Amino acid sequence: MKVAYIMVKYPSGLRTSWEMMAMLLSVVMPCLNEAKTLARCIEKAKAAIKEMKVQGEIIVADNGSEDGSVRIAESLGAKVIHQPKRGYGNACRAGIEAAKGRYIIMGDADDTYDFGEIPRFVRMLEEGYDLVMGSRSRGEILPGAMSWSHMVGNLFLTGVLNLLFGAGISDAHCGMRAFRREAYERMGLRSEGMEFASEMVIAAVVRGMRIGEVPIRYYPREEGSSSKLRALRDGWRHLRFMLGCWAFSVRGPKHKIKI
Repeated sequence: MKVAYIMVKYPSGLRTSWEMMAMLLSVVMPCLNEAKTLARCIEKAKAAIKEMKVQGEIIVADNGSEDGSVRIAESLGAKVIHQPKRGYGNACRAGIEAAKGRYIIMGDADDTYDFGEIPRFVRMLEEGYDLVMGSRSRGEILPGAMSWSHMVGNLFLTGVLNLLFGAGISDAHCGMRAFRREAYERMGLRSEGMEFASEMVIAAVVRGMRIGEVPIRYYPREEGSSSKLRALRDGWRHLRFMLGCWAFSVRGPKHKIKI
């Protein structure tokens, strides 16, 4: 299956019609102890919303931070949603369910993704795509941004997902992605952990949604911080989830979609 993507190098603006729109955009940031970087992420998201001249909100889905992340988010005007039950999927779902926007953009709060890229994702949603994935593979992974084990694991799991479900995407586990509210509601996602990322793509394929990709840059983490991802544990969870979906419910490639 052919997935559409755009090769636009960090445009400074969007088409004129956006200036007249009163669209509500929700930016959701799952967060667990990201006090060092959260403020930068919020400010970048604010700037992107201001650039597009649309009504927007920023939601920080806090997963039990103990380092002042909540205070930082509140001081910058973000809406904080508390999700005490640990897990990436739990945090994401709590934030998304609280969102009011027609379009929802999600991205990690560790400043490895540039929220200044939001307009490019929204552009593809405006063109009719239901799910728009960021692609680090088609973009640029800066030196030190991703360990070799994570890089190999991501390529392998993306390949497995494409083989089983015919998704045809290049980066199934990119943490920056955008989708329409109604598309998310149709997905019916339930995963609690990192496999939430795989479940979203699988659900979109199975339900015949239009999937697009935007090449992005992936940045190194703040010095002294580390990834919440655990390669072996989370990789196994992704693989087990995908195989379970294929074997017991989805039955794989017969659900290919045309993009």
